[in-house]
Amino acid sequence: MKIVEKPWGREIWVAQTDRYALKIIEFKKGSRSSLQFHNKKHEHIYVDSGVVEMEWENDEGCMETLVLKSGDVVENKPGRKHRVTAVEDVRLIEVSTPELDDVVRVEDDYNR
Repeated sequence: MKIVEKPWGREIWVAQTDRYALKIIEFKKGSRSSLQFHNKKHEHIYVDSGVVEMEWENDEGCMETLVLKSGDVVENKPGRKHRVTAVEDVRLIEVSTPELDDVVRVEDDYNR
């Protein structure tokens, strides 16, 4: 297990193999991730606790905002832009393909 501190919270890397990865992601209320996409990484995100607004590129290529609560799931396919904004303190569970460093930032509040 590995803990990765982020400006918006932290990631707990529970598992990473050559076939899949599992992370627990914690966001502080009012913070947000970069607007990003992945070239290869394919992920499903489960909202374990809290409420998030997910800026998300739909299948037609248009950005929309989804409000996700505990128990909701969203799929981010490779190439799909997305950003999480924490309405409350949030705990997400992400299962994905193993390319954890595959992040292309389009916009970032933290200048990364």
